[in-house]
Amino acid sequence: MAHRVPRFITDFFVYETAKSVVVKSWSVGIINRVVQLLIILYFICWVFMHEKGHQQRDTGIESAVMSKVKGLGKFNNRVMDVADYVVPSQGGSSFSVITSMVITANQTQGRCPETDPKFKCTTDDECMAKLGSNLGNGIITGTCLNNNNETTGWCEIEGWCPAEDDTVSGKPMKEVENFTIFVKNSIRFPLFNVTRGNFPSSLNQSYIQSCHYDSVDDPFCPIFKVGDILRHINQSFDSITDKGGEIGININWKCNLDYNVMYCNPNYFFTRLDAAFKNSAASKGYNFRFAKYYQSEDGTEHRTLHKAKAIRFEIIVSGNVGRLYSPKCYKAAYVTYGLATVFCDIILLNFHKGADEYKAKKFEEVSGIVSESANNRLYEGSQMSLKALEKRSNDSGTFSIGRQDPSNQ
Repeated sequence: MAHRVPRFITDFFVYETAKSVVVKSWSVGIINRVVQLLIILYFICWVFMHEKGHQQRDTGIESAVMSKVKGLGKFNNRVMDVADYVVPSQGGSSFSVITSMVITANQTQGRCPETDPKFKCTTDDECMAKLGSNLGNGIITGTCLNNNNETTGWCEIEGWCPAEDDTVSGKPMKEVENFTIFVKNSIRFPLFNVTRGNFPSSLNQSYIQSCHYDSVDDPFCPIFKVGDILRHINQSFDSITDKGGEIGININWKCNLDYNVMYCNPNYFFTRLDAAFKNSAASKGYNFRFAKYYQSEDGTEHRTLHKAKAIRFEIIVSGNVGRLYSPKCYKAAYVTYGLATVFCDIILLNFHKGADEYKAKKFEEVSGIVSESANNRLYEGSQMSLKALEKRSNDSGTFSIGRQDPSNQ
């Protein structure tokens, strides 16, 4: 009956059990121990010490940032304080420090000539072609305003008049370089329920008011000087105030919770975020507009328009903490043993001079249906052959092949 069953079915329904064979060979034994040593060194030096592969990691950082800028500057003969040059004023993780402005005062709703060179004209037809344009300071009416037909004029707009002329700009505030930024950052790693702040609570107010961050001398000071930040990113003050720019203050929390949590402190890095557009002809730098509105006694609405060039600061918080996780250590130990065994098996089965003998000892096929008499004969025959060719090792369930014990010769 069994011969009628397809072979692929009989091959599928089989059971394999492990069989230990002790190979007493100097060459294979040395290779086995060297491979195990190399794997152990790899796990200790790279996986455990460098990559912290034995730890459970938490990168889901919860963070809150509060910032405050201090300093006084002078622009167009006016003293500027924090309320004049910091936008927005809430003190969050993103804010701008204005370095220079184009101010268009006393604007009212009406009609007036455009100031952008793209809207120069000599006839109304040229302005009619620009109807619907959103590149100007108001809605184009289609009328060319000029003294006579021989003089170049400007297209008329309807909107806030007089129109802004952004070619006129004052010198930037040189004092910005000495402005200071106070950064208060609190974080939490929910997986380990660890909460930390970017400076210890033991720091007193007098120290915070007088210190400036330095990675060597004052690594816990939360006060950053704008000029020092620019030097960290190799930028001169004039290069960034000409068109404005964007700077990142990176707070990185990378901690090893196998040690005391008091050693979990942040590292600070600074980057020029808009460096990719440094040589762009279409758009570079950073600027924005805002207006201040008021009403005259006769009820007419007025405004003062500001076009500001600024340094935009982005406070970016990232984190990665780890703590010992035992199952990862057990897995690494298992892999260390298994890889050495696989490597040595490849050598023994394919390249060693006793490969055939090793194959015969390692792999043995036994039928699932054996009669009692046949089983006894098989057992007796196996014992006789094993006594002749093999020596039982001290390990239970294992066989040894290779070097012979002189006492048995």
